[in-house]
Amino acid sequence: MTFSPTPASSVHMTPNQDLIDQAKNLIESDFPAKLATLGQLVRIPGIAWDAFDANELERSAEAVAELFRKSGVFDQVEIKWASFEGVPGAPAVLASRQAKNGKPHVLLYAHHDVQPPGDEDLWLSPAFEPTARDGRIYGRGAADDKAGVITHLAAVEALKSLIGEDFDLGISIFIEGEEEAGSRTFRAFLDENRDKLAADAIIVADSMNWSPEIPALTVSLRGVVAIDFEVRTMEHAVHSGMFGGAIPDAMIPMIKVLASLHDDKGNVAVKGLKTYKFEDLPYTDANLRQDSSLLPEVSQIGDGGLMDRLWGKPALTVIGLDAPSVAKSSNTLMPSARAAISMRIAPGQDPNEALEALKAHLTENVPFGAVIEFGKSETGKPFMAETSGWAAQLAKNSLAAAFGNPAVDIGIGGSIPFIADLTEVFPDAQILVTGVEDADSRAHSPNESIHLVGLKNAMVAEALFLLSCNQLVKE
Repeated sequence: MTFSPTPASSVHMTPNQDLIDQAKNLIESDFPAKLATLGQLVRIPGIAWDAFDANELERSAEAVAELFRKSGVFDQVEIKWASFEGVPGAPAVLASRQAKNGKPHVLLYAHHDVQPPGDEDLWLSPAFEPTARDGRIYGRGAADDKAGVITHLAAVEALKSLIGEDFDLGISIFIEGEEEAGSRTFRAFLDENRDKLAADAIIVADSMNWSPEIPALTVSLRGVVAIDFEVRTMEHAVHSGMFGGAIPDAMIPMIKVLASLHDDKGNVAVKGLKTYKFEDLPYTDANLRQDSSLLPEVSQIGDGGLMDRLWGKPALTVIGLDAPSVAKSSNTLMPSARAAISMRIAPGQDPNEALEALKAHLTENVPFGAVIEFGKSETGKPFMAETSGWAAQLAKNSLAAAFGNPAVDIGIGGSIPFIADLTEVFPDAQILVTGVEDADSRAHSPNESIHLVGLKNAMVAEALFLLSCNQLVKE
């Protein structure tokens, strides 16, 4: 049954000033300790890719589990694994405390695994050594998503400190260990731990705010369609001087079919894809150029407003191309070439339909009768949040109180495909996608960082949300 607050308890949908002051003062006094804890987590290079040490991932999970054990909030804190097709996934942290006396149950999600550091020479300070600089903490995972873990910890500890340990609100913690590697066992984990994870509201702390001072709820996410394919023209390579001019090298049809994916303005040219219209927000061409590091002489692509192009229209990127390197090139006609494509799709688009549309476009546009063969593919559903429910209203009120500015609804051009699993397994839960990052956090890139003001505000906002939830009663 869907949770609905009684009319009498709905007065607590807006945190009162006394509660706001208490939460801010508590978070402020505890903030140095939480930054030190964030630094301890950043020093652990827990990466859920086969090429990296799995022991570090387990060390990361244990460190996170110990933090929630020491909080004294939960009845049980465990490290658990799920499997997909017989292969165990990465360690996740699961903690739970049941609701009492008609109170709601809230699930707090984040992930403790991180991206690989990339080129260490591009970091201004070591990737796994947290470094304070210009009001930010730099380090791999400082923003994505160990700041989310610390925000959850700060919020539940504030709840306990301000109202005592015998509160009635139900809380579950799910700190995943393989989000950056595709969340392969996510659905299995939900199914195996459904009773402990079931909630009335779910906070996914893996997105961003409009700025460190302006909070946001992420109400839409584009879905994703990815595919590898090969173009073949010959059985084997031949001398370019002997056969060039009559025989198509595989790179010729490959380049042409890739070029056909966009029109002259840079819009995705695949037929049958949907778009979604967004309201404009105060984000200028200059903001986009600065945030993306677009070179001064390079123009933008696509038609429509910035919000539409970034959040509501399809986007397509060639993310991989197998071709001879310049250093190892020779005068040879290549018999085959391979490419990998990642396409973001608008809210409301069925990913399987989009995949078939992409395949059809490639097949129809490869020239010279070249043979095209499709390899592995991946799909992820887009997400559009319901913003009229009690949880969204309470979240916006809590964010506004913490940040001192009204919350805005934003979209994200990227994808979090596992949210579709949350909506299917827990259809009655209200899902809130929040975060602590900002436009300059550079998640996945060298010099990833988190803004200290934004992090502190996010902690206060989540604490206020939990404190207010504890005052609600089911209708």
